[in-house]
Amino acid sequence: MIEIRGHGRGGQGIVTAMELLAKAVFEQGKYPLAFPKFGPERSGAPVEAYCRIDDERILLRTQVYEPDYLIVLDSSLVSVVDIAKGLKKDSVIVINAKEREKIGPYKVHYVDATKIAVEILGRPIVNTAILGAFAKVTGIVKMENLEKAVNERFQGSLAEKNIQAMKRAFDEVL
Repeated sequence: MIEIRGHGRGGQGIVTAMELLAKAVFEQGKYPLAFPKFGPERSGAPVEAYCRIDDERILLRTQVYEPDYLIVLDSSLVSVVDIAKGLKKDSVIVINAKEREKIGPYKVHYVDATKIAVEILGRPIVNTAILGAFAKVTGIVKMENLEKAVNERFQGSLAEKNIQAMKRAFDEVL
């Protein structure tokens, strides 16, 4: 089973990102389970969401405590939340950041998803962009399936712009 934990701030779309990821891997014949950590979230407050992916039905309904992958939508969370808590030695981090910063001994991939989102969407909603980076880094999800999930979730030019942001982050992730 693959376990992914996402960190973001309220309004950045980490819950939607995990839902889109789950829809996309379902199209690949996998069994996904995506869910948020419930609490008194509000716009700008730290938020967690999770996604599990397996070849068989997933019965486990707990939070993800030891993720294989970590998605971070806001690099400022590194100093606010212990994002590395429970990470395995070989866990991989995909983070929205302008500059490289060391996060423990982990393999970290960077993309300036905020810049991409502002330029393409006109707003700093980085969830779809980070999914493009995640797709490239991990190979877990195919871009065409992410595109299908985005087209199901959003309509018209909004879907097109989100797909454009995903593709650009796919190309720009380090």
